[in-house]
Amino acid sequence: MKKVFRFKPISIALMATSLLFTTTASAYADDKNTLPEIGTSAVSTLSLDKEQIYGDAMMKSIRASQPMIHDPVLEEYINDLGNRLVKSADNVHYQFNFFLINSKEINAFAFFGGNIGTHSGLLTMADNESELASVLAHEIAHVTQRHLARRMEEQSRNTPLTIAGMISGVLLALVNPQAGMAALSTTMAASQQAGINYTRGNENEADRVGMEILADSGYDPNGAPNFFKKLARKYRYTSKPPAMLMTHPLPESRITDSRLRATRYPNRLLPPNIDFELAKSRLRARYEGNGKDNISTFKDEIRLGKYDIKQAAQYGLALSYFANKDYEQAENVLRPLFAQAPKNLFYVDAMTDVYLEQNRYDDALSMLAELYLIMPHNQVVTLNYANAAYKAKQYKLAETLLQDFLLVSKNHFLANDLLADIYKAQKKTAQTHVQNAEVLALMGLYPKAVDELHTAYNHSQKNSLMQKKIKARILQFQEQENQLKRL
Repeated sequence: MKKVFRFKPISIALMATSLLFTTTASAYADDKNTLPEIGTSAVSTLSLDKEQIYGDAMMKSIRASQPMIHDPVLEEYINDLGNRLVKSADNVHYQFNFFLINSKEINAFAFFGGNIGTHSGLLTMADNESELASVLAHEIAHVTQRHLARRMEEQSRNTPLTIAGMISGVLLALVNPQAGMAALSTTMAASQQAGINYTRGNENEADRVGMEILADSGYDPNGAPNFFKKLARKYRYTSKPPAMLMTHPLPESRITDSRLRATRYPNRLLPPNIDFELAKSRLRARYEGNGKDNISTFKDEIRLGKYDIKQAAQYGLALSYFANKDYEQAENVLRPLFAQAPKNLFYVDAMTDVYLEQNRYDDALSMLAELYLIMPHNQVVTLNYANAAYKAKQYKLAETLLQDFLLVSKNHFLANDLLADIYKAQKKTAQTHVQNAEVLALMGLYPKAVDELHTAYNHSQKNSLMQKKIKARILQFQEQENQLKRL
């Protein structure tokens, strides 16, 4: 399942620059590029509760500004991998959230509240899962060691700076360092650039702790030095280094230290991982290039044996046929893969898409209903099932599936957005506006969310229970916005 959203990506540089000069709620309401205002003076100590609130605000801003990949299959994969690493980490105080950004940049970043973003280009550059895991483990270490909080606290003692300014600077530097530096050079935060990037000591500590997490999770510890070496070799003579090297400097000594650390752990020769290879093929086929060119590429790789796992290359070929609207060929390639592994979520998602494009709604619903009995809260199964029911105009089934799912995963962006479409298809005007408000709130656009709720209120029966619920939700959104400003 892959969904195209109604809103457009926003420049994060513009968003953060706007924030630095925003002083009133009305100004914020007029500019959807703006992060929520978070306080007026630098803090002395960041509590874990405040870190989570800041992390939530930053996550909302990223949803509103960056080309996040809202793909249940890839979300499931990256969170499964990330949380396997988190299990081996110490000082874990909250649930982690891993997400992907659709960008060819080689970059990964971590910020408050256990949020870790990875650019798709980094995943496709990695040769194996241990290399990818080494980067995630490094970012997990930044979070568990509270490097961002410690650095910001230190900086605030040296030079007074608003929390809003520091956090917008952090967001710029981590997500898009080049745009960040350009924007910061014209703002009051320019002098703080040195305080935004991690120190060399932070990087060394994250390398050491990350290596422990990587090895304790059963991965090859050589994944870290191998990835470092590849990164350094590829960009040694280029004038434009990847974003990751701007926030994570890579001197030769760091590669050497990483290699020495790896020798302290047992060497693991791990076989290729099928889920990693499938994720990599999915990114290449769905988010890079075009269907026609990708068909040729994957065909050549299969013909020449240039793959680690053949099924992953075949899966990439099937998705490429699908992107080229050749649904029959896509099914011909997918069918034997699905027959061998009918519970593999990569194949389930692709088969669902093929069925729906061929208007074979009963086939899709039958397959997904069976899987739903086994995995009732799995996002891939549930969202595909709901989408299939929506396409088949079984709106009540789709609505029920999503409402139940959101009881467990209330902040799931794609589920909230799909539910809005389902209400709209049923001409449930009030519910549609209520659900649109939930989507806007997940992007931190509280004034616009409140406007949607006022519209929903006017379309609801007078003095009804729904009107009371809407009034209560308006107050909740207003309080959430005010809470950010009080920090």
